[in-house]
Amino acid sequence: MHNITAIGLDLAKHVFQVHGMDQEGQAVLRKKVRRAQVLKLFATLPPCLVGMEACGSAHHWAREISAQGHQVRLIPPQYVRPFLKTNKHDAADAEAIAEALVRPTMRFAPIKSADQQAVLMLHRSRELLVKQRTMLINAVRGHCCELGLTASQGASRVNDLIVMIEDSDDVRLPAFAREALGVLIAQLQTVKEAIRKLESKLQAWHRSQQASQRLTTIPGVGVITATALVATIGDGAQFKSGRHLSAWLGLVPRQHSSGGKSRLGRISKRGDGYVRRLLVHGSRAVLRWQRGAPKQPSPWIGKLLTRRPTNVVLVAMANKTARTVWAMMRDQQTFKVAA
Repeated sequence: MHNITAIGLDLAKHVFQVHGMDQEGQAVLRKKVRRAQVLKLFATLPPCLVGMEACGSAHHWAREISAQGHQVRLIPPQYVRPFLKTNKHDAADAEAIAEALVRPTMRFAPIKSADQQAVLMLHRSRELLVKQRTMLINAVRGHCCELGLTASQGASRVNDLIVMIEDSDDVRLPAFAREALGVLIAQLQTVKEAIRKLESKLQAWHRSQQASQRLTTIPGVGVITATALVATIGDGAQFKSGRHLSAWLGLVPRQHSSGGKSRLGRISKRGDGYVRRLLVHGSRAVLRWQRGAPKQPSPWIGKLLTRRPTNVVLVAMANKTARTVWAMMRDQQTFKVAA
């Protein structure tokens, strides 16, 4: 096995498939390996190029195998599919990964550190809790509406309903209804407190990262967006330009061109949907501020609004923000307003 130069590793929960190739591309190793034996196998192999799909647990295994002296590359799954020659099974998947690994023009995903993954877990947990908060608020509003109790729009306005529910002298609520809504309110308070704790953790991490602090100088980029960007893309060195970053985030049109005729459609929505959504929401806040401050208008935004719908303008603003993020990460500078 000393002539192995590239290995395709198909990840799984318990049984992994290994496919090793030599310099001529001939298969010299085909083996099923149990989870506990993976690192022991790679410890016996000479340093070589190891490829795996960028899927669940891939970053963990990439770090562990890299520690064994191997050079690890993560391949987006959609780039592996064209190399699958036969029916889909573990051995064929591992072979396809090995074939894709040695392509000179193949694109790879950067390996995230454990710290990056931990911060992203904070983001994902917060996102889930925010969804649960919205569900609870809607449930309280809906149940109260059935009894003729309503409140103004806005998440904070649900407090008006909570006051009514907790008022034992309010005869508009039957006893069973007050008890049921009390359970939802207690859960809502718990979720809100959990969100506050997670946001404080993100704020503390933000204060320890200069890159994240620089990004918050961009209009429309707050602590949540900045920490998500730094944890997701690191220093951005894997992108050749800001245009590549915005394309990776799915903020550019889908292209279906042929015969010299360009056909551009809607945005591709590829890449990280969470970061893309944060950038668009940040652009929405900037646009709202621009409309409320006519003394300091942005000529670029104003011209776009005369030609395009609001949602199209928001995506264009998010695209521009993504390019600005990449440039600031590359130059390690704070945001400067154009003269």
